[in-house]
Amino acid sequence: MVMVEIVFWVFVFILLYIYFGYLLLLYFISLFYRRSGVIMDESYEPIVSMIIAAYNEEAIIGQKIENSLKLDYPEDKLEIIVFSDSSTDRTDEIVKSYVNKGIKFLRIEGRKGKTYCKNEAVKAATGEIVVFSDANSMYEPEAIRNLVRHFKDPLVGCVSGELRYINGEGTVVGESIYWRYEQIIKRLESAIGSLTSANGAIYAMRKNLYEIPTTVIDDFASSLITIKKGFKVLYEPKAIAWETTAKNPLGEFHRRVRMVTRATYTLFWVPIFRSLLNPLNYSILAFQLWSHKVLRWLSGLLLIGLFVLNALLVGKGWIYDYAMATQIIFYFFVVLGFIFQEVLGKRIPKLAHTAYYFCLSCIAMLIGFCNGLRGHTLRTWTPSR
Repeated sequence: MVMVEIVFWVFVFILLYIYFGYLLLLYFISLFYRRSGVIMDESYEPIVSMIIAAYNEEAIIGQKIENSLKLDYPEDKLEIIVFSDSSTDRTDEIVKSYVNKGIKFLRIEGRKGKTYCKNEAVKAATGEIVVFSDANSMYEPEAIRNLVRHFKDPLVGCVSGELRYINGEGTVVGESIYWRYEQIIKRLESAIGSLTSANGAIYAMRKNLYEIPTTVIDDFASSLITIKKGFKVLYEPKAIAWETTAKNPLGEFHRRVRMVTRATYTLFWVPIFRSLLNPLNYSILAFQLWSHKVLRWLSGLLLIGLFVLNALLVGKGWIYDYAMATQIIFYFFVVLGFIFQEVLGKRIPKLAHTAYYFCLSCIAMLIGFCNGLRGHTLRTWTPSR
């Protein structure tokens, strides 16, 4: 029973570290870490190629192109490329109708997958800086300018913008606890020059650094390859893109499974990225990857283990009894959230929604992690909405 108690407290410690300890450690590191030679020029205007990913996006691609044409960046310095991964709807037709407005269209045959298509689009791009976007990501007018101003610094290789969410009624939901938490972590990681993963909806990269295997998740791999080549990856919260949220938590569940599956595959199966987990070679980055990615992907397993261990310790002391009661209350709210969302289809009470979303995310990450460890990778992708 002593061993059960030890493992129980180890699990408690790891979970607290994942969601609180890592953030505090990042904060203290950022206090003593000073980026040298940082240059940011508001007037810097390099030639930019904006690459928009599309697969069966007839419902949104026109709006996206209109949004891109209104960006506050010199027209003669902004190249807009839309690629279609063998779309079977009217996506291609709609994009072609904008060719006379300077939009470049690239169709990739054979459903090669998002990363393969991006690689082909980068080869066709003429810009020094490449900006990647999804078809359903609507940019604020200053987004491109706010991204590229950092590239005046020759040590900056990649810059990620900030993705915010609205629901179907247009209500802002991006300020949820989860997203506020993630934004804080990104700011702190950026402060030490090594953001672990750019946001696929809005990020920019030096074209000469882009070198991504087709089997990996490109936004995650772009950050890693940039750091591996000795450049900085920064976070720019003023470069904003908007997307509509998934209609329900289960939509987010499937998206997260796909993301973590490919991210795990990227990190554990691709040799050039696997080496980044070695703290002897990449001390700060390895610390970030283990803390922000790998351990968090395992949080679902830790929650299951904690519940089982706690059940074995009931009656062994008041602290274990209180811990069990706390877990039961938490999972009551998880079930309540499930019933409101999936069974009744009604608005979920905030506390129940938070518990349900958190638990669902942990399960999705665990499934994705197991898939990725088994060598699964998903090259094809689904329409954004």
